[in-house]
Amino acid sequence: MASSSPPEAGSGPVAEAFEGRIRQQEARTLSDLAVRSYETRGRAQPDTPCRLRTPFQRDRDRIVHTKAFRRLMHKTQVFIAPEGDHYRTRLTHTLETTGISRGVARALRLNEDLVEAIGLGHDLGHPPFGHAGEEALDQALTDRFGLHFRHNEHSLRVVDVLERDGRGLNLTEEVRDGILNHTGPTDPVTLEGRVVKLVDRVAYINHDIDDAVRAGVLKDDELPREEIELLGPTGARRIDVLVHDIVEASAAAGDIRQSPEIGEAMLSLRRFMFDRVYLGPQARHDNARAGSVVRKIFDHLIDLGDGVQETVDYVAGMTDRFAFAYASEL
Repeated sequence: MASSSPPEAGSGPVAEAFEGRIRQQEARTLSDLAVRSYETRGRAQPDTPCRLRTPFQRDRDRIVHTKAFRRLMHKTQVFIAPEGDHYRTRLTHTLETTGISRGVARALRLNEDLVEAIGLGHDLGHPPFGHAGEEALDQALTDRFGLHFRHNEHSLRVVDVLERDGRGLNLTEEVRDGILNHTGPTDPVTLEGRVVKLVDRVAYINHDIDDAVRAGVLKDDELPREEIELLGPTGARRIDVLVHDIVEASAAAGDIRQSPEIGEAMLSLRRFMFDRVYLGPQARHDNARAGSVVRKIFDHLIDLGDGVQETVDYVAGMTDRFAFAYASEL
């Protein structure tokens, strides 16, 4: 009996028809303002296409399979080494942001795959210990070298340079732009990137309130009354109100927007969280502890003769528990 050879990779009727079907589907269903999957601005290096995934789906898969993505489960969102299993981590924040962003994108008929790739990759470069760790690393760089650390810039470095043993992921320009500009003064070029930028705040403000109440740092009746009456008494209700507002305001504007009233209420809640939680009295001890650990490791490596960028890459890649263990050995 003659043996049959395995089919050639990428061959078959489904693979042959995939791109054409996706193009037709997007032409029929996506908004004129959405990015089409096969009209990407491309990648820095030539890349063999996949017959069963769009370019943005490939970016999503590359991000999910990185070491940096897996480490997010052991990086702080707000509370450092909390006693309990139900507090958010940097990974759960990433997943919540991505899920909400996809819902907004679907309602606005934007490219969900592009939104998902940006959402999953936006915090890959965040150092240990949340905002306290980022501030400590930035301060160490400023004190010793007059430089700065920004986690969004480092997230782009992770996908461009550090992953795949220094080869990077070779992501599409749209995903790279969304990762870089998910925070800071410059908005992403695409509406999909702007969705993630706004939803990132929607997610962390509301789930950080939930965690702060769980930790006993806040009580429900201490939350700003007017804002809570407008947005809702629970995190789920507030997110629902905020998402509906984003969708309606954005559809009317042809851009990613909030209504003035809802937008100001969200910013007011954010200011409240900075005053009471992120920079509040109960956070000062943990923030000082985290800052001390980051600074101790950074100074130790620099004094050993390690290069500045090498040190930044190493420290920013640490999980909370690894950083604590490393510092305890010094």
